[in-house]
Formats: sequence, structure tokens, C-alpha cells
Amino acid sequence: MVRLTADLIWKSPHFFNAIKERELDLRGNKIAVIENLGATEDQFDTIDLSDNEIVKLENFPHLNRLGTLLINNNRITRINPNIGEFLPKLHTLVLTNNRLVNLVEIDPLASLKNLQFLSLLDNNITKKPNYRLYVIHKLKHLRLLDFKKVKQKERIEAGKLFASKEAEEEAKKVSTKTFTPGEVVDVPDTSKTDQGPKVVAPTPEQITAIKAAIVNSQTLEEVARLEKALSSGQIPAEFLNPSNGTNMTSGNEKAEKMDTDGQNEDSDAQEQKQNVDGEPIEED
Repeated sequence: MVRLTADLIWKSPHFFNAIKERELDLRGNKIAVIENLGATEDQFDTIDLSDNEIVKLENFPHLNRLGTLLINNNRITRINPNIGEFLPKLHTLVLTNNRLVNLVEIDPLASLKNLQFLSLLDNNITKKPNYRLYVIHKLKHLRLLDFKKVKQKERIEAGKLFASKEAEEEAKKVSTKTFTPGEVVDVPDTSKTDQGPKVVAPTPEQITAIKAAIVNSQTLEEVARLEKALSSGQIPAEFLNPSNGTNMTSGNEKAEKMDTDGQNEDSDAQEQKQNVDGEPIEED
């Protein structure tokens, strides 16, 4: 971890950003604690502390000029209840991808009287029931929450929902379901679930029926499908179900008919040969 020292602040990039504000870039330094920001001498409109390891949003000096604080991709779980006293002009706060869990943890932001733009995306707090309405209720001047415009009907709904202190306290008590080390997680028992039909090798009768179906197929696609099934040892659906036993029977009959026809052709050929070599055929 790296300490946020005055030397680091002086050596970090500072520039005019896209909206012509003076910005201090302190991102990606593995900073764990906010400290020594008095070394900035309140010369910046924007401070970028993204991609660090900060746990607590606190320990700010009085920065009357600071309007935008970017502190996404950190580990923030706590916010100083009096943060508004030290950052009176702050209007934009980006807390995307931190570790805020319960609604009560954003209550300190109500001390930021000029806060208009806030992002809490990718925090577990966003999964709480009525999260958006609660934040709108607490931060009266908010115009944009999680990059979505706060609508007047949302303000009215939030006012009705949290009209009493009891309703507000009740909302804070609802906790998000989180994983606790050592907790037994319910895992569905897949041993009793249907796992579909098992692959069974085709019987000799099924093989004969498939071969017959190949001979009598009308399209190349059908021939390719049946030959692939035969070579892979799989049984096509029409030969698998017992109700389709007639298909197998007809296939067997066709195969037997083919054998019978072949035998008849051989006997006919032998008779013709005898007629040629033997006596001539009698005529009426």
C-alpha cells in the first residue's frame, strides 16, 4: 500500500480537464487512507482517487473549491457523518463499485447540501428494497442518481413512502442477503432430477431397420442423418420409442423383402439358364 503524502500529491498529474476545470489525478496508487490533502492548497475543482484501496471516506481538510470527487473502484464501507462541513461545494460524487451495503451508510451524504450528481452503481446497497426512493428522499437536491435523471414523480413517491420516521427506520433494518463464511449454502440435489434418456446402443433389429430406412430415404439429408446416427451408435428418435415399433417392423419386413427378391432373381436366372441349355420351352 502507498501513503498519500504531500510528495505524491505534488508529483501526480494535474491538468485542465474536458470541462476546463483543474483536476488532480491520484488514481491507481494503491492508496488505503485519505490524508494530507491539505497539500493541494485547495487548488483543484476535481480530485480523482479512483482505483485505489480506500476503505473510509473521511479525513478531508476544508476544501472550499472542490466540486467533483471521483472515488470509484475502491473498498469504501463508511462515510464521515460530517463530510459536508469539509466539502461544502461538492456537487458530484462517484462511488461506483465500492462496498456500501446498508441504506444507513449513505445518510452522511445528506450533509452535502449541494450534491446533485451521485453514482452508487455496483454497490450491494443498490439491491435493497426501495433503494432509489430512499436515496432521493435523503438527498433533496439530487438531480442525477446512477446516471438516471431524478423525476418529480419519484420525489413525490419517495415523500409518501418515507413520510414518517418509522417507515425510514424500517427501511434501514432490511438487510441484503450476503454470503457469510461458514454458512451452508443450499445446493439443489441433482441426483433426483430428470437427466434425460440415457444413451443405449442399438439392437440388431434397430440396426436392420435403420439400414432399411437409409435405402428407402427420399432425400440426401435423411440419408446423411441416418448414416451419422448408425456410425455413432445412436438411435434416431423414430426408432427409439416403443410406440414406433411398427417402424422397426416395417423396416425389417423391407429388409427381408429385399433378401427374398434377391433369392427370387437368382432362381429365375437359374431357370432361364436351364431353358437355354435344356429342352426348348413348349408353346401353346
